[in-house]
This record gives sequence, structure tokens and C-alpha cells, in this order.
Amino acid sequence: MAVRATKTSPAAPSARRTVETARHRTQAERSEETRTRILKAAANLIRKRGYARFRTAEVAKEAGLSRGAQLHHFPTKDSLVVATLEFVFEQARVLSRRRASAVNKPRDLIEAVIEDAREFFFSEHFMVAIDIVLSTSTDQSVRKEILEISRKARRPVEAAWTEALAANGVSAQLASDLVALTLSLVRGMALRTLWDNDPKWFDELFVLWRQMIKVFLSDQQPRSRPR
Repeated sequence: MAVRATKTSPAAPSARRTVETARHRTQAERSEETRTRILKAAANLIRKRGYARFRTAEVAKEAGLSRGAQLHHFPTKDSLVVATLEFVFEQARVLSRRRASAVNKPRDLIEAVIEDAREFFFSEHFMVAIDIVLSTSTDQSVRKEILEISRKARRPVEAAWTEALAANGVSAQLASDLVALTLSLVRGMALRTLWDNDPKWFDELFVLWRQMIKVFLSDQQPRSRPR
């Protein structure tokens, strides 16, 4: 009895694309993907456990990689923590600039500045950065790296919000001052959580600050002269 030959179904287009993509990935691309997986895993662990309980030995497992792969990219805890903070600070910078271009009224912008700043300054990653900078056991060079990362990430954010306010009729100098004051207020409240964490009170203070700026900006509008 003759055996009928079975026809092999052609691979689905999506499957072919996956194979072709995998075939054409360079070593540099694979290395960058591994590095990103490690940084995301480290960021997730820092977010969940805080810096005090952060253990580099757990990062590889979280990333689904070998310990050797992790050590190849980040041989020390300091190098991993610094790179992780740089990674999350850069993500925050990109998101902040996107937010700044999405709102178009001065008072809405101030509210957006506050919410954006709260998300960053009240995050575990910012607290880790503060912890590293203030830690007497941390190498001076690491502190300098963290400070430089912070400056590089936050200055463009301040510029983006300042430009957004200026684009809506606020003078450039006033826009810069309002953004600086707002970020300083949020940053100060974030640091206050180290000894007095009262979210409800913080919410009330931020509402008050928005109202004060709203009144201030309305006073800056030119008034028509009585006839």
C-alpha cells in the first residue's frame, strides 16, 4: 500500500518574521537586550524591597538569566545600582517631556508638573539615589555618578515644563521660577516622608499651591483700562 506524502504547511508570516528577526540580530543587539533585562529586574527588586534589602544575587533569577550573564555586564553592586538608576531616571525623563507637550493650559500645566514630580520624587528609585548620596559607606565616586545622573535627567525635564508654560503666555523667567518652585516643593515633601509621611496633608498642600499659582497668574494678566 503506497504511503501518501504529507504536505508541510508553510510557516505563518508572523513566524517567518520572528525567525528572520532572530537570525539577523547582532551580538551587540543581544547584549543590549540582556543588559536591559538585568536593569529592569534590578529596578523591579529595588522598587519592591528598597535599597537596604536589595541583593544583587537575586537579580539574575528575577531576569531569568544566569549569574554569569549578570556579572559580565555588572561585576559589582555599585555598577549595577548606578546603571539601574540611570536607566529609570532616563525613562522618567522621556515620560516627563511627553507629558509636558500633552497639556496646553497654564493651570493644567502646573497640576501636571506637580503630578509628574510626585511620581518621580516619591518613587523608591529617587529615595535610593538619596540613600546612596548620603551614605557614608558609599564610595565618593559612586555619589558623584548618582548626582551627575540626576542632573542629566532632571534638567531637561525642568526645561520642558518651562517651555510648555512659556508657550502658553507665561514669561520665560516667570515660567522658569514657577517650575523651580513647584519642583522644590514636591521634592521637599518627598524628603519629609522620611520622618513624617502624611499623604492627605501633602494633597492639601499641593491643592493650595495650585490655587496660589492660579491667582498669581490671573493677576499677571493685563487689565483693560476703564473708559
